[in-house]
Amino acid sequence: MARSSSFLDNLLTSPSTERYRVGLSVLFLLCVWLVVGSFSQGLPNAMLLMAAAVIGGYMAINIGANDVANNVGPAVGSGALSLGAAVLLAAVFEAAGALIAGGDVVSTIKGGIIDPTSLEDPRAFVWLMTAALLAGALWLNLATWMGAPVSTTHSIVGGVLGAGIAAGGWAIADWAVMGKIAASWVISPVLGGALAALFLFAIKKTVLYRQNLVSSARTFVPWLVAIMAWAFATYLMIKGVKKIVKVDMVEASVIGLIVAGVVFFVMRTLVGRKASTMENSAQGVNTLFTWPLIFAAALLSFAHGANDVANAIGPLAAINDAIQAGGGVVTSAKIPLWVMLVGALGLAVGLMLFGPRLIKTVGSEITELDKTRAFCIALSAALTVILASQLGLPVSSTHIAIGGVFGVGFLREYLKSNYATQLHKIIEQHDPTDQERLKPFLDDFRNASVEEMEKLLKQAKKKKQQVPLSKSERKRLKKIYREEMVKRSHLVKIAAAWIITVPASAIMAAFLFFTLRGLMV
Repeated sequence: MARSSSFLDNLLTSPSTERYRVGLSVLFLLCVWLVVGSFSQGLPNAMLLMAAAVIGGYMAINIGANDVANNVGPAVGSGALSLGAAVLLAAVFEAAGALIAGGDVVSTIKGGIIDPTSLEDPRAFVWLMTAALLAGALWLNLATWMGAPVSTTHSIVGGVLGAGIAAGGWAIADWAVMGKIAASWVISPVLGGALAALFLFAIKKTVLYRQNLVSSARTFVPWLVAIMAWAFATYLMIKGVKKIVKVDMVEASVIGLIVAGVVFFVMRTLVGRKASTMENSAQGVNTLFTWPLIFAAALLSFAHGANDVANAIGPLAAINDAIQAGGGVVTSAKIPLWVMLVGALGLAVGLMLFGPRLIKTVGSEITELDKTRAFCIALSAALTVILASQLGLPVSSTHIAIGGVFGVGFLREYLKSNYATQLHKIIEQHDPTDQERLKPFLDDFRNASVEEMEKLLKQAKKKKQQVPLSKSERKRLKKIYREEMVKRSHLVKIAAAWIITVPASAIMAAFLFFTLRGLMV
C-alpha cells in the first residue's frame, strides 16, 4: 500500500508527466466544447456559448489546482494523508459539494461590485462576463504556476471589476464594496493566524507541556475534537448545505452542539482505549488527531465545492441565460445540469492534475506541520468563517487557511526563541570553566524539538549545566531556528500575490473585454 501511494505521489508531482497533465486538461476542455456544441446548434451566438463553456471549464480546473490545496495541504504536511490519498479524497468531496449542495440559482455579479443595469449595450454583458471569467482563470493559472495560493473569489471579483469598468466606465463600480474586499486582505489571514496560534498554544499548555501527556490527552483531547466537531457541523450547515436546507445561525449552532456531544463521548472512549498503549510523548498525542484531520479535509472540501464552484459557473450560467433569452443583463441565473457538471468535473480534474504543487507548498514548504498543528489550522479555518459570517466581515477561505499556517509557524518560532533566551540566562550564571563538559548538552539542544527544549532547559537548571556559546553564536543559532520554522520567502511571495490579485485580473479582464468587443462588433 505504501509503495502504491508513493508511486501515485511521484506520478502526480513528477516534471516528466507535466505534458500528460496538460494534455488531459486540454482533452477535458475539448469534451466540454463538443458536448455543449451538440445541444446548442441553432441557438444565436452558439459559438460564444461553446467558448464560454470551455472558459468556465478552464476556470474550474484552475480553482481545483489552486484553491483546494488549502483544504488538504495541512493534512498532507502533517502525514495524516498521503498526497495521492488527499487528491482523491478532495476530488470526490469537491465534486460532491458542487453537485449536491451547489444550488439551483447563483449570483452572477460577485458581491454587487458593479451595477450591470447601467450598461448601454445589452450585448456588452455577455462580453463582460466572458472576459471576467477568462481573466480570473488566467490569473489563477499564473499563480498556481508560481506556487502562490490566492483567492479564487478575488480573482473573479477583479475580472468582473475590470471588465465592468471597460464596459461602463468607472461609475459602474461600487467602491465601498471594493474597500471591504481590500480590508479582507488583512482581516482574513490575521483572524486565521491568531485563532490557529491560540489553539496550538492551548494544546501545548494543557497537553504537550505536561509531564504525563497520556493522562492530559485523556482529559483534554476529547474536548478539543468536540469543539472541532461543533465548528465543522455549524460551518457545514451555514456554508455547505445552505442551498439545500435553510437554517439560521442559532439552528446551525444547535445542530453543531448535538454533533459535538456525540463526538465527545466517542472520542473519550477511543482515547481511553488507546491510552494504555499510547506512547507518553508528543508523537503519541499526535496520532489522536489523524482521523479528525481526515474528516476535516473532507468536510472543508465539500463546503468549498458547494460555495466556490459558483466562481466558475456563475458567469457561465449568466452567459447561458443571456444567450438563451437573446441577450440582456442577468444578475442571478438558474444553473442547468450541464453547467454544474462543467464546474464539478473541472474542480476535480484541476485538483488531480495540477493541485499537488500547491498542496506541497501549503503543507510542508511554509513551516513544518505535525498533526497537532494541522488540527489547529483546520479548526481556525472553520471558526473564522463562522465568526466572519456573523460579523459581516469579508474574508477569504484561502487567506484564512494560509494565515493559519503562518500563525502556527510564528508561534513555534516565538516559543523556540523564548526557550533560547531562558538558556542564555542560565549560561550567564555559570562559571566558564564548566563549559567543556557541557558540549553533549549543546548537541542535544541543536537537535531538539520545541517540546524537548523545555525538558533540556529544566535539566540544565537542575544539574547546573550550561551551553558554551558566544553572543554572536547565540544570535546565529536563533536566526537559523527562525528561518527553519517560517520561510520568509514564501511569506513575501504569497502576500504580494494576494495584493495584486484583484488589479492583475482586472487589467487582464479589461484588455480581454476590448478584444472580444472588437471581434464581435
